[in-house]
Parts: sequence; C-alpha cells; structure tokens
Amino acid sequence: MIIKNLFKKTNSNKSPVSSKDWKSISPFAVEIINKLQDHNYEAYLVGGCVRDLLANIKPKDFDIATNAEPKEIRKIFKASRIIGKRFQLVHIYKGKQIIEVATFRAGLDKNSTTIENDLIKDDAGKIIRDNIWGNIEDDCNRRDFTINAIYFCPISNTFKDFHDGAQHVKEKKIISIGDPLYRFEEDPVRSLRAIRFATKLNFKLDSKVKEAIYEKGELLGNISNARLFDEFCKIFLNGHGYENFKKLQSFGIAKYLLNLEKKYSRNKVYDESFKNTDKRYRDGKSITPGFLLAAILWPRLIERCSFDNGINVRKFFRSMDSIIAEQQRITAIPRKFSSYIKDIWYLQLKLNDRLKNNPNKIIKHPRFRAGYDFLLIREKASKDKSDLGKWWTSFQHADAKSKEKMIGKVRKIAEGNGNFNPRKGEGKEFGFSEELR
Repeated sequence: MIIKNLFKKTNSNKSPVSSKDWKSISPFAVEIINKLQDHNYEAYLVGGCVRDLLANIKPKDFDIATNAEPKEIRKIFKASRIIGKRFQLVHIYKGKQIIEVATFRAGLDKNSTTIENDLIKDDAGKIIRDNIWGNIEDDCNRRDFTINAIYFCPISNTFKDFHDGAQHVKEKKIISIGDPLYRFEEDPVRSLRAIRFATKLNFKLDSKVKEAIYEKGELLGNISNARLFDEFCKIFLNGHGYENFKKLQSFGIAKYLLNLEKKYSRNKVYDESFKNTDKRYRDGKSITPGFLLAAILWPRLIERCSFDNGINVRKFFRSMDSIIAEQQRITAIPRKFSSYIKDIWYLQLKLNDRLKNNPNKIIKHPRFRAGYDFLLIREKASKDKSDLGKWWTSFQHADAKSKEKMIGKVRKIAEGNGNFNPRKGEGKEFGFSEELR
C-alpha cells in the first residue's frame, strides 16, 4: 500500500499516503522533527528506517537529518549530547529511547566525483574527518547507496529522492551513489555494508558494487579494530550470520573480521556456529558476540595444541590469550567477552570429564549452559557418535539417584577400556575425532 503510492513519483513530492498509515514510525522521532521544524529548520527521517518501511520491514532505529548544526540542535534539546570526532552527531534522549540526529553534510560535488578541500583524508583515500555542512542534496550525494538516501517528512507526508532509491528498493538492487571504486576508498566499510544490506533485504548487488568489493576489500585492513567489532556484531548477530559469512568468503574478505583456521573452508564448526546463532536470533533467545567468537576461534585453538587423538593441555591453556589477542588485532574484543570466551573453552575440557563428582560441580558453573551449547555445536559439526552431548542433556534433568548411576556407568566403561587414571580423573582422550584432524 505504502510502496505502490511512493513508487509512482521521485524527487520532492506530496505523497497521497496519510501519516496515520506510518504506524511503525517512532512517535519520539516525529516529535523531534516537529520541534526542529518549529525552529525553522529542515528535518527528515532518512536512511535505513525509510528503506525498511518501503521494503515492508519494521524499522528498529530512526535516524534524522537536518540543516541545523550540532550546537544548534543541542540548544533546542536539553536531553542531548554531541558525539563523534570524524562525524559529529547528536544523540537525543527520552527515557530509554535514543534518536540520532545528523547535520546535512557536503564534500562531494553534484557528480559525486570530487572532494572539497576541507575534507580530511588519509593516504589510502579514507575520510578521517568530515564536519563540512551542506544542504539536503549535498547530504544525499554523500550517502553510500541509493536505497539509503531517501528522505521522508512524516509531518508534511512528503519525501525527497534524488537518486531513484525508491525505485531501486522496488527492483531489489544495491546501487552505489557515485563510483563505488572511489566511494569504497573513502570508507572501506561500505564493502561490508553492501553485503549486509543485500543479505538482510534479499537484494542483488550491482555489478559495479561487486567489482568494488573485490578491488577495494583489502582496504578493510586499515580500519580500526573498534569499528570492525561494531561491524562484526551487525553482520553476524542479526539473524543472517551464516549467509553473510558465505558471502564474505566468496569475496575473499572474511579474514578482515575473523581469525580463521588455515583449513577453515573444510571446518563445519564455523557453519554450525553461525546457523545456531541465526536460529537463536529468530527464536528470540539471547545472543552474545562472546559465544560466537569462542566458537569461531575454537578451531584455531585446537590447531595450536592438538596431537594424535588429544590435546596438549598446557598448550591449550597457554594458547588461549594469544588466540584472543590475534583476533583483537582484527576486531576489538571488550574485556568482559575475553573471560567469557576462555570459560567456554575451559568447559569443553571439563565436559569431557564425567568421573567422580565432577559433573555435579560442572553444572553449577555460571557458564555451564554456554559451554554445553557449544559442546552440542562441536558434536554436530564433527558428526560424532559418542553421544557426549546427549549424556549431558540427560544428566541436567536427572534426579540425584539417576545422576549417580550415570556417573557410575561412565566409570565402568573407562575402567573397561583400560584408560582410566583415577588421579587425573580422565575417562578418555579429549575431543571429537573430526576436529582433531
């Protein structure tokens, strides 16, 4: 209904759609736009929220663009603060709600091919400082893709679309504003954004955008690890991680987000970990980058400490910090996740130890559930038939007497196999055979 009417026209037009039909729009965002306009400023919803509305997806975030400068916005809204150095933005608060407001920016000419002298770039062409204000058309030319450059005013029910973005939403295409080879030099993260939008929206990448990803993907190596951690979360923790991972692999740029095992293309732990995270997202369950990182980095850890049909335990523990440090050089990892990752790895050893009173101690560990979940992923990825995961599933729900019997049965099997060492409490060699190859 909304789309049909909007696609009839482009540029600046009066839409026949009533404002009441835009029920998904945040009332707080409308309130901000109204207040800015009352102070004689232009203000529009822009970017992903408008794009998602046109694609019949409920928006999660609402961004506003205006010709008011950050200091002027700050004067109008008391509950606000200016953030950012490279791009100055204003966050406006109301309870737990936060709306981001950006000032129209200039920098590109109308042909989107030259940069104004005031724009600060590094030797690789990446923009490192950009607080040059402009008008709405300037701002539109600075945006990455046409589908993200549609401006909508919910007060007057009008929109502005200078690059046929609405039509490209209808055609399901990801098209760059300006030459993508040049635009991806300005900001290499646009390679990741293009892939993420294509997957989320089920859109096709324009051939020129594909070429730019192949040609300029290596510039991602110049991006700060803090920013890449943010992109890691966006690309892998929003229900499309597995598909994004495959696309990153096909373009040869997965290495700029992930510290992968050398023979990663054959390791199913990656596939199963992303699929598991996507399913948890769809089911509305909690997801954390710490768990996914523990899963992704696990093959690297095993690669470093495995031998024959087991692992060198000393190397296992000594390698933990270095494996995490290697990933931190790619993407920042907040400290709270580092300990979380190591707990999950440690529990993989402990979950293999089912003798004496160890199982009763392990299930009381605060990270037991995460460790258990990862055990199931490892088991599925390796197609192991030992039923270790099934044993722990049953043990969690058994009564005290049944738990004692289960532990006793494991002890008898270990003694019968002749590899029982009561002092070390080891029942068998560690690991699933497939992951130790």
